[in-house]
Amino acid sequence: MDFKNPDKYGYYGDFGGAFIPEMLHPNVEELENKYLEIIESKEFNKEFNQLLKDYVGRETPLYFAENLSKKYQTQIYLKREDLNHTGAHKINNALGQALLAKKLGKNRIIAETGAGQHGVATATVTALLGLECIVYMGETDIKRQALNVARMKMLGAEVRAVTSGSKTLKDAVNEALRDWINNPTSTHYIIGSAVGPHPFPDMVARFQSVISQEIKLQLKAKIGRENPDYIIACVGGGSNAAGSFYHFVNEPNVKIIAAEAAGLGLESGKSAATTQLGSLGILHGSQSLVMQDNDGQVIEPHSISAGLDYPGIGPFHANLFKQKRAEFLSITDEEALKSAFEITQMEGIIPALESSHALAVLSKKKFKKDDVVVITLSGRGDKDIEIYSKNRDF
Repeated sequence: MDFKNPDKYGYYGDFGGAFIPEMLHPNVEELENKYLEIIESKEFNKEFNQLLKDYVGRETPLYFAENLSKKYQTQIYLKREDLNHTGAHKINNALGQALLAKKLGKNRIIAETGAGQHGVATATVTALLGLECIVYMGETDIKRQALNVARMKMLGAEVRAVTSGSKTLKDAVNEALRDWINNPTSTHYIIGSAVGPHPFPDMVARFQSVISQEIKLQLKAKIGRENPDYIIACVGGGSNAAGSFYHFVNEPNVKIIAAEAAGLGLESGKSAATTQLGSLGILHGSQSLVMQDNDGQVIEPHSISAGLDYPGIGPFHANLFKQKRAEFLSITDEEALKSAFEITQMEGIIPALESSHALAVLSKKKFKKDDVVVITLSGRGDKDIEIYSKNRDF
């Protein structure tokens, strides 16, 4: 099975497709018809790769975490996406989609954001490219990610507070989609995760695949082989994980582990572990696994991490779960906090709360001494300092 590419209808196995209002059909159809032709062109790739190098700061280091490796008795490498310009992997996709939007003649960009990193990345690239930018963000997330809100505004973006539902990421996506329906001709919606109607999950995965592309080259240079024994990333909607897994999903010898947010625990009613608690449903334009009740109403998720506080998972990942190509582990808020303080005090790296979920896999899974374990550190922890400071006891 080809785990990497969707079929011509945008499905990864049973998951994907485009379930959209009639008003959005022209936009999505235009994207579907043109995105591959544009992003595979020499002209696009020259501009995109040059900006990734000179503006974003790629390639990001693959760092051997010696102290963590000693503690966990294995070979741990960290893919340092936290060292990108703006502090996370999000800029890879935001830059690619903004360049694509310009090629399509769109001058108004909208985006949703949870942790704020995608919003900051989008505001950054729209400032660079001279595009109008509106970012939808849940009121709850605006309060817990005040630093990123200030950054977005300084970059010239308009941040619109979303007050419906749980006032988090899910609701921000809803409002962004409404905006796109009302402004179909001038606007491109830069979805930040590997979710949404086809071709967004594929497009986001392709722009983020630079992560796994670099890992292969870097491992070859460091240890003489391209493939790790394990690749680990946190998964909410799934953009950093899609990029981390992309060039390994069709390599059967590479074990894939995805870390989901269990919140206060799987049985607590305050969780965001979609593969464990979800069922087949439609959310934000695609068919995937969704946390929902018997009537198909979305169950409000919970995670201490704003970026993982989402009641669904992208179709790319849902297929990996169903086909048992990846192992999905549920990480609680408490376990993520413990891992965050551990890496900070052992390696001098303050991780984003999202990334801390991936790091927590080390305490839940036993690895062999000679296993090569690569963990994607998807973002830096500046934005989460207030939350960390309230939980100093860990």
